[in-house]
Amino acid sequence: MTMAYAIKNGTLYTCDKSNTVIDHGTLLIKDGKIEAILTQDKPIPEGYEVINAEGKTIIPGFVNSHTHEGIYDASFGDMGVDVNEMTNPSTPMVRAIDAINTEGPNFVEGVKGGVTTINTGPGSANVIGGQFALLKTWAKSKAIEDYVIRAPSAMKAALGENPKRVYGADKKTPGTRMGIASVFRKAFVDAQAYEMKWKDYETKKKAAEEKGELDKIPAKPDRDLDKEVLLKVLNREIPIHIHCHMHSDIVTAIRLCEEFNLKLMIVHGTEGHKIADYLAKKHVPVSVGPSIVGFEKSELKDITFETPAILHKAGVKISIQSDTFPRLLYFQMLPCMAVKCGLPVEIALRAVTIDAAEMVGVGDRIGSLEQGKDADLVIWSDHPITNFYANVEMTLVDGEIAYKKA
Repeated sequence: MTMAYAIKNGTLYTCDKSNTVIDHGTLLIKDGKIEAILTQDKPIPEGYEVINAEGKTIIPGFVNSHTHEGIYDASFGDMGVDVNEMTNPSTPMVRAIDAINTEGPNFVEGVKGGVTTINTGPGSANVIGGQFALLKTWAKSKAIEDYVIRAPSAMKAALGENPKRVYGADKKTPGTRMGIASVFRKAFVDAQAYEMKWKDYETKKKAAEEKGELDKIPAKPDRDLDKEVLLKVLNREIPIHIHCHMHSDIVTAIRLCEEFNLKLMIVHGTEGHKIADYLAKKHVPVSVGPSIVGFEKSELKDITFETPAILHKAGVKISIQSDTFPRLLYFQMLPCMAVKCGLPVEIALRAVTIDAAEMVGVGDRIGSLEQGKDADLVIWSDHPITNFYANVEMTLVDGEIAYKKA
């Protein structure tokens, strides 16, 4: 049975369009949704279990716009690592949802760290890596279907050092950035040709049926799962999230997506600060991070937590993500570090709540404390971004208590 809760006396940061903050407000939760937000002078109706959040901060659950949690899990050895299908530089048919282990530590640590939604999927070894899934970090059952908000939530692609290294080392295409772009283009051109083949078949089939010449109906084309899903990307039913670190690769990603009219989100955007005005002019959102890593590869030589602030100042919509660093238990440190390096507090909070939710296509359902939205929220001991030492006291997912501090 779903519980009904009244969380009272906390400071509510709604993260709605006006960034409303309600002191000593009451949040009514029923049937997994936010039923209402009451001011201090309004009485609590009967039938609600009251949670007193006096002196606490209540915010929407963190939304991690890009990660590999659930399929990059070495907690039980190499058999838990399913992040890259490194057998072909283009594998759009593979799906994260087919590999996720909901008993992995990342899900348990997610709710402890205030993260209630993750956008997770294949890594960046391939030019086209496969399909992401948008998940809650907690559900009553272990069945992955009960965690899913949307699947697929995005098609993953990657430019730059990673696919170049993986395939170039074996003297296979792509061994250069030119080769990477050619693999990308060819995949989508082939998908367009596949669509034309089916349209031609349907046209000829219809004509033959109308004339009663059933013997002239052509053979049905063979199905191709790669091309079928790429057609959904071409039709903008599925956005494409492209892994880029260097500014030149970001520009290439934009060029490629303009050629095919794809719905693009840049992932990482490590050197986005170098072309912030260009990104703003192109209206391309950037999922920034994980800026906490070091100089493990050449593309990270100019990594900085100043990137979110510079992009925001230029007018670029941003979210802040972890990839796989740090663990979800410590996700809070990412927006804190962005604030330390110049990002306004309210923008940092939105970058891990409503703006992140909007960037992954579910801002109508999660990311803010508003009537009718999923009751995914966290009670913190203090504001988690202005006070790095704030702790998660309680996390609710779909109106259920997913974690409570002992």
